[in-house]
Amino acid sequence: MSSPLRHHDPPRLGPFVLQARLGTAPAGLVYLGQGPDGRAVSVAVLTTGAALDGAAKDRFVTAIRAAARGRGGGDLPPIVAMHDGQAPWVAVPYVPGGPGAERFLDRIMVSGMLTGRRSGPDFAPYWLGDRDPALPGPPGPPPPPTATRRSVVLASALLAALTLTLATVVWQLLFRGGGDFHPRPPLPATHFVPTPPPEPPAPQQQEPQESATPRPGQPSPAVSPRPGGPDDEGEPI
Repeated sequence: MSSPLRHHDPPRLGPFVLQARLGTAPAGLVYLGQGPDGRAVSVAVLTTGAALDGAAKDRFVTAIRAAARGRGGGDLPPIVAMHDGQAPWVAVPYVPGGPGAERFLDRIMVSGMLTGRRSGPDFAPYWLGDRDPALPGPPGPPPPPTATRRSVVLASALLAALTLTLATVVWQLLFRGGGDFHPRPPLPATHFVPTPPPEPPAPQQQEPQESATPRPGQPSPAVSPRPGGPDDEGEPI
């Protein structure tokens, strides 16, 4: 009898869309799914605890691979699809009332694990109470963007042009520029000739002043009259 999906049930496993729960087992859960072509399938997946148990996971995957090679026995239905990664699952055709994918979960529980003939003390695995399906991990980061062919060609052409330009400049500096270079002639030597110190100018001789005594035949120089008249004797000193 099927029951609705719960909040922690995966919406799909591989290409199959899950529609309902068909049942639970100690090591996993069984779902009713639908393939891309509309085919109804029975999908079995391990619980989280059973998927982390290496021995339980190995028994589950071994039973799936044996059935895929036709060596699983008559009690195992034919396999439609499978996944044996981190969260393995198997899908078989859904037949109402017939054997489904739960047959692969039964192969996990062996004698001494609450099943089979009792011949000694029994034990329960630590994950027996787990009821959460094992889900694949989150997808990894997307691959880094790759350059298109056009971008690669343009970058290569630009690099080649820069390399050619640099080589041309180096050739001009080392080869062609070296042949046309003429060294400048050296400057003539400088000869220092000392000059004599400057001499002070010679003093000029003053001409003798002519006497105020008139020569014979020459008029006497005019004498300006004293102020105050002839009788003025002047001011006492």
